[in-house]
Amino acid sequence: MKKLLVFVYIAGISVPAFCASDVEKLDARINESRTVIQEIMAEPDKAIPDSITKKAVCIGVLPGVKKGAFIVGGEYGQGVVTCHTGYGWSGPVFIRLSGGSFGLQIGGQATDLVLVAVNDKGFEALLHDKFKIGGDASAAAGPVGRDTQASTDITLKAELLTWSRARGLFAGIDLTGASISQNRDDTKKFYGAEHSFDQVLHGNVPAPPASKPFLQTVSKYFRSAH
Repeated sequence: MKKLLVFVYIAGISVPAFCASDVEKLDARINESRTVIQEIMAEPDKAIPDSITKKAVCIGVLPGVKKGAFIVGGEYGQGVVTCHTGYGWSGPVFIRLSGGSFGLQIGGQATDLVLVAVNDKGFEALLHDKFKIGGDASAAAGPVGRDTQASTDITLKAELLTWSRARGLFAGIDLTGASISQNRDDTKKFYGAEHSFDQVLHGNVPAPPASKPFLQTVSKYFRSAH
């Protein structure tokens, strides 16, 4: 009987304990995404051009995408997305990226990925449950350098501009063929309730306090002229 009571007690505390652990992992992912943006934008000659940051509609960051994810195909990168609204940047939602072969197999270090939607079509793509880069949304490797004037061809024809960072090198990368899907489970855990990506990214759901430092960093570097 005592053993049964001990088991019931442990079972009773396990669920909230695991939930707390999950939320801590999500907080860490958001903080890692914030660090990626800070470190990239801290070097003007290697950062995302001002001509792009001023028209950014959505920002996606996938920190620490592992080499094995693209060789084996059974893993994937995970990250967060926020979009610009009439009230500032929306609360973040969680995404997964899988498929494709992006030249990340060289070397064993993790690679950070950054995606910037530069128009409403890119924004709409992120509202889909799953979409393929280069198919459902056209993409191009993003230019580098704060003073670099982005090519008119790139900004007119691409919905998403994409970059990678590995070993300190930040450069445009072709993610054509990769798929981005909504991570509804992590988004629900982070907000403590079910919300659609449409609701969150349109700014209809208050951003949790844990996401505020990330959103402040995004706001500092993107659309600052607005």
